[in-house]
Amino acid sequence: MKEQDCLRRFIFEDLGVRGEWVRLEDSLRQAKQFQTLVNDRVDEQLGQALAAVVLLSATVKFQGSMILQVQGNGDLKTLVAQATNERKIRGLVRSVAGVAGANLKEMMGEGHLVLTIESEIAEPYQGIVSLEKDTLADILQLYFRQSEQLATRFWLFANQTHAAGLMIQELPDRKSYKQDWERIEMLASTVTAKEMLTLDSEEMLYRLFNEEKVRLYEPEPVEFHCNCSRQKISGTLLALGRDELEEILKEREDIEVDCQFCGARYHFDKVDVENILLTQSTEGAVSGTQH
Repeated sequence: MKEQDCLRRFIFEDLGVRGEWVRLEDSLRQAKQFQTLVNDRVDEQLGQALAAVVLLSATVKFQGSMILQVQGNGDLKTLVAQATNERKIRGLVRSVAGVAGANLKEMMGEGHLVLTIESEIAEPYQGIVSLEKDTLADILQLYFRQSEQLATRFWLFANQTHAAGLMIQELPDRKSYKQDWERIEMLASTVTAKEMLTLDSEEMLYRLFNEEKVRLYEPEPVEFHCNCSRQKISGTLLALGRDELEEILKEREDIEVDCQFCGARYHFDKVDVENILLTQSTEGAVSGTQH
């Protein structure tokens, strides 16, 4: 059985270089079914972004979510991919009806990539890089060069059924000799889309690095999961404020909110909205007495 929907970490035993491999199938299909993908190229960009965010989520220790968001002024407006520390993924796309362009830069136009870590136990982290390169892999390489000062390379591929990614990175406490890094990078650069989308990790790593001593770790499963909830949507409504919510309810019996990631539909009638506002008032009063 082919390896699908899993992440594999690996390390070069004698060098200061580590790597990751990922391939998505069912999780990709489930994430895409709720998105409007206007053509195959947009489809592939979402696949690459989801593969990328899984690789990225495994480069740092965190408890929560990592969000990769690309925004631009072109035909492709927004591309979002999210992964938790448990490798649960979701994504979304926003674009005009017809998206022109052969690569991400041409589709997005001028814009930026924002990488956010929303941690359950620490302050959130955010890094930003402009869309100066043509592909997501090259934009991420630029991001790491600017923010992490660690030599890092990505290879990202996707078609209508699969997405795959390969990453290599020098270890921060064991930087490799320059010639070692250059050799591994050169070997990795020979990988093809067909190999990444069809070969299992062991086959691919042997094909690329058969003269190196590589240790491959156990697979980590990846699955589609949306963490939307009525409580989170309530928080979004609360941010609109009483006046705007009451104005909306003058025109309709209830407020209907669809999750952009999974299509779940939430309804809030006048009683629900009043309860949300009342909860805020109560919490504010309690907070006020504590200070």
